[in-house]
Amino acid sequence: MSRIGKRTIQIPAGVTVDLKADEILVKGPKGTLTRKLNDKVSVKIEDNVISVSVKNEDEKSERSLWGTFSSHIQNMVTGVTTGFKKQLEINGVGYKVAMQGKDLKLEVGFSHSVIYKIPNTVTAGVEKNLITLESSDKELLGNVAAEVRKIRKPEPYKGKGIKYLEEVIRRKEGKTAAKSAS
Repeated sequence: MSRIGKRTIQIPAGVTVDLKADEILVKGPKGTLTRKLNDKVSVKIEDNVISVSVKNEDEKSERSLWGTFSSHIQNMVTGVTTGFKKQLEINGVGYKVAMQGKDLKLEVGFSHSVIYKIPNTVTAGVEKNLITLESSDKELLGNVAAEVRKIRKPEPYKGKGIKYLEEVIRRKEGKTAAKSAS
């Protein structure tokens, strides 16, 4: 039995959930999200409660789908009601970020500025060296944040680069520590 899959999902006020043959549609104040369902997963909606089940609970692959789709649907409901937020921090001398229309303009040590196009369903904000990304789609938000971080990953010697706000960079000592030891 999947512990996550067994949990029921409450539908809050102001959110509508429509179930079609092979997809689920969740509509709320922050937007609309859809997701295709796997044929091994079945979803039932009764009295503002969503329950997810699988055809064969004994098979490991189906149990994993059970928990996965239950989490996806929970994230969809949370996304259309409150939304999700990720913050990235830029560290480094001369490293800057600014909004250029709806896109991000990053100056992170290259000979040119990097322009990152933000998808329509994600909103971005910049305050000094902090980038704030918000969206109702958790999966898309995580992908966008990872792509922005990938432009200039934080390096372990000086900590320069783009990192998640809560991320801790393990610092290394430079070459001078090796020379003084010998």
